[in-house]
Amino acid sequence: MELSRIPRALWAAAASAAMLAPAGCDSADDAAVSVAMIGDADPLTGAGTRLSPAGQLVRSATREGLVALDPEGEVVPAIAERWIVTDDGLSYIFRLRNSDWPDGTPITAASVREHLREAIARLDGTTMGLDLAPVTQIRAMTGRVIEIRLSSPMPGLLQLLAQPELGLEHEGGGAGPMRIERAGEGAVLAAVPPSSRGLPEPEDWRAGYRAVNLRVAPATEAVEAFDEGEINLVLGGTVVDLPLADTGALSRGAIRLDAALGLLGLEVRSKEGFLASAANREAVAMAIDRDRLVQPFNLGGWIASTRIVPPGLPDGGPAAAERWQDLTIEERQARAGARVAAWESASGEPLVLDLYLPQGPGSDLLFTRIGRDLAEAGIALRRAESEAAADLALKDRLARYAGARWFLNQFHCRVAPGPCAPEADALVRESLAERSPAQQAALRAEAERLMLAQNIYIPLGAPIRWSLVRGGLEGFEDNRWSVHPLFPLAQRPM
Repeated sequence: MELSRIPRALWAAAASAAMLAPAGCDSADDAAVSVAMIGDADPLTGAGTRLSPAGQLVRSATREGLVALDPEGEVVPAIAERWIVTDDGLSYIFRLRNSDWPDGTPITAASVREHLREAIARLDGTTMGLDLAPVTQIRAMTGRVIEIRLSSPMPGLLQLLAQPELGLEHEGGGAGPMRIERAGEGAVLAAVPPSSRGLPEPEDWRAGYRAVNLRVAPATEAVEAFDEGEINLVLGGTVVDLPLADTGALSRGAIRLDAALGLLGLEVRSKEGFLASAANREAVAMAIDRDRLVQPFNLGGWIASTRIVPPGLPDGGPAAAERWQDLTIEERQARAGARVAAWESASGEPLVLDLYLPQGPGSDLLFTRIGRDLAEAGIALRRAESEAAADLALKDRLARYAGARWFLNQFHCRVAPGPCAPEADALVRESLAERSPAQQAALRAEAERLMLAQNIYIPLGAPIRWSLVRGGLEGFEDNRWSVHPLFPLAQRPM
């Protein structure tokens, strides 16, 4: 058996905090940390199953699960104070901390078991529900010990259990580490007392922490507020609004980029017309020059890709080569153009595809660049007003754990809005019955091959995530998950 890792010092220190100091103190060190999450209007309740990015922040802060993620994206204790994993990887055993739910009811293995089962049941029909398919049993072993059993090894289970959707709720509330003191247009979050979390309560705990103010704002408004000194931290930046991050004198020195793991590409949403054929869908994928795609953004280090599953994942098998490496971009566009010409000749109409991109200056740049590439193959591109009206739509999603299965599950026939590959889904399902990691990887590699052959998704590369961080702010770290929890931000500078 392997003992769980020791939690990082920052998180351990934060875990012993109690109530945060109220906002509005006089000195800079006493002032609340102000955070803006880029997005649309959000009630900031953290309720529901399909959470917005702001909702994920609030849920993680107020309804922790068995484990959590620290500022560096590492798994750390939460309701479970420690855990072990059996040598075969099929059993995870958690010892719960000695604490209470918000209503004073003790946190027991039985109550955690029921709340975890409920949380998993709510995710049925979602990609995360598919991710949790290896979980076969959750049982209370003793009053404070709970076991999760799997059908096959899943190295990413702890990372998955740390996701906000698996934060546990009891009688309408969570076990912290924070609570919302005020909501509305914004929220003020404060830490729960250490004694409520089964932790020692230092006499001077108030001196080390402050409030965290959170609001949701459009990208333009958030960047402007940062440049004017009203905001300490802007989160949630994507390729859609990346050009806004370099518009002010302050922001140029404060941009932080996460080397994020996930998907950035075009999801095929139409099953009709030109896109009804896998070969024609390949024509669209071939025609895009990924190496030049982000040149207008002046973004170094971005990783372009023609594949669904990135190399180097623990369950992904040997790294496969990128597609069409033996062809120049001109040759690829010529081949695509031949398929377009054949379709136009047969249909008697010019080919026009509707692409949906969220509104933003980065989307405008992407649309122009992709439109130029497709025009070389004879494809006219038009901007769709909604995803429902689109032939293609931007898919920009962060991975929840480092597993090939996460990437493949994003295109499962149960959740795909357009063409899918049921044979690939069957291979992924078959991999869950395998105990051999090598055989699992082989089945998932074949599943990716089938999905790529069907061209149900047009990969572009890695997702882009950026933040604006005020100098001297502690508790923020770049990480591959682009996860930036609120609780550690409350620690005052030493």
